[in-house]
Amino acid sequence: MTQSVSESPAERVPLSRERVLRGAVAVADAAGIGALTMRSLATELGVKPMSLYHYVAGKDEILDGIVDLVFSEIELPAADGDWRSQMRRRATSARLALRRHPWAIGLMESRANPGPATLRHHDATLGTLRSAGFSVAMTAHAYALLDSYIYGFALQESALPFNSETVTEATDAFMRHLAGEYPHLAEMATEHIMRPGYDFGSEFEIGLGVILDALTRSIPGRLQPAPSLAAD
Repeated sequence: MTQSVSESPAERVPLSRERVLRGAVAVADAAGIGALTMRSLATELGVKPMSLYHYVAGKDEILDGIVDLVFSEIELPAADGDWRSQMRRRATSARLALRRHPWAIGLMESRANPGPATLRHHDATLGTLRSAGFSVAMTAHAYALLDSYIYGFALQESALPFNSETVTEATDAFMRHLAGEYPHLAEMATEHIMRPGYDFGSEFEIGLGVILDALTRSIPGRLQPAPSLAAD
């Protein structure tokens, strides 16, 4: 079944479930998940709100669908590859997906009806950890630890009042008004944050390396790795 966006035959664009979900992602990306309603989605797509119900039952189904779309953007780890490299690649890809869709951070693990991309993602990640030699219980622990770090970092990154382009301006303002009262913050700003090339995102790789090193030590029969503070 298809629905027309326009009454003009020359301008008809077919409406589909995928187009409805892509439109919902566009609304959420532009204005946040709170702005996503059936009416705002209909406006985005140029249709009447009732037209949407031919493709989705309601907002809950839309949320299930758009979360699944975000999961589909994350690279799947491969069980036959080096598990550390695969987990690093997956973590980096997940962080980038959440940067594109910050509204998804609080929704990724909240849906009671996960879609096929979500299920493939979880299964592939579990399979890679199990193939690395983790026990079932330790696989659960490792997955929880990695996701807590990924989502937590993404949440912190999305909440920063500045980015890598404006950090110097923001720090300069801070230094002028507060440096005398907060010497340790001033030291961090001058010795680290204000240095050329600073990017808060680089902290992600440091923390991820520490986690992967610690997880490696929990695999039976594996030698303890040398500390790894850079990409594998």
